[in-house]
Amino acid sequence: MCPRNSHVPTFTMEKSTAASITAEKPHSISVQGFKITTEKRPILKAEPIEDMTKRLGITPPEMIFGDNFVSIKHEKSSWGINFNAFDALDRVDKTGASMLKVAYSKEWQRSSREKTHEGIKEVVKPFDWSYTTDYTGTVRADNRSFEPTTKTIPLELLKRPDPILFFDEVILYEDELADNGITMLSCKIRVMPARLLLLSRFFLRLDNVLFRLRDTRVYIDFESLEVIREFQSKELDYETVQQTLATTRDDVPAVMRDPNRLSEILPLREKRLERISLED
Repeated sequence: MCPRNSHVPTFTMEKSTAASITAEKPHSISVQGFKITTEKRPILKAEPIEDMTKRLGITPPEMIFGDNFVSIKHEKSSWGINFNAFDALDRVDKTGASMLKVAYSKEWQRSSREKTHEGIKEVVKPFDWSYTTDYTGTVRADNRSFEPTTKTIPLELLKRPDPILFFDEVILYEDELADNGITMLSCKIRVMPARLLLLSRFFLRLDNVLFRLRDTRVYIDFESLEVIREFQSKELDYETVQQTLATTRDDVPAVMRDPNRLSEILPLREKRLERISLED
C-alpha cells in the first residue's frame, strides 16, 4: 500500500496551496479540513500494563504500545476515526471460545500468567491468546454512521504518482507467541493532496498451524468528503501455504514473514464495505 520507508517526508508548498495544507508538527498534518495525527512512543511500562490488564481482563501482548495511535479528524463536522491498541485488544475474544487449540496453548497461557504481576493474576482468564481482532477503528460520532455500500476504494486514483505529503507506520502491539510465530497489529497511513489511505493490518503466523490476515482500509476523498471503509479477512492453514510456495522460486522463509506477499496467497474469507458522507 505504502512505501516501506517510515520517515515522514519534508515538503515545501506553493503559496496557492499553503492555505489548505499546513504542516503543524513532525507527526501531524492538516489537509483540506482534515487533521491527521500519529503518535509513536515506547512500550508500556509495568504500571500502565497492570492498569490495562485490569481494564481489559486479559494479559496484553508482550510488546504493547499503549500510547501509540493514528487519528483522522474532519474539523468542520467533528467526525473522526482513531486506531489504538486498547480498543483493538478489547475486541479480542475473552471467553476462550475461539482460542486456537494447539499443543502448546496451555504452555503459553502458563508462561503468560507467570509474567503477570501477582496482584492482577485473578483477572487473567482463558482468552484468544493469538490476540486476533476484528477491530476496524474507533469512530468519533457526530450523528453519522457507516452504512453498507457496494462502492469500492478507487485503486486507480491511488496508483497515480501524486506527491506524498505525509506517511507514517505505527505498531500497536506485537507478540512472538512463546517463539511459536508472531501476532502483530499495525497501521500505515499515506496522505496525498486530494485523498488519503490508511491500512490497519492484523497479521498472525502460528507455526505449523495457520496464517491469518485482517485488513481494514480507510479511504477519504478530500473533495467529495466521502469515506470508504473496507474490511477483509484472509486465512489459510500453514501446510497449504508451504506447499503453495514450494512450487515457486520464491524465498519461502522470507515470504512466510511477509504479510504483503502472503496477502496474495491467502484466500478471502470475509469482506465488508461501508461508507460515510461528511457533506452537510
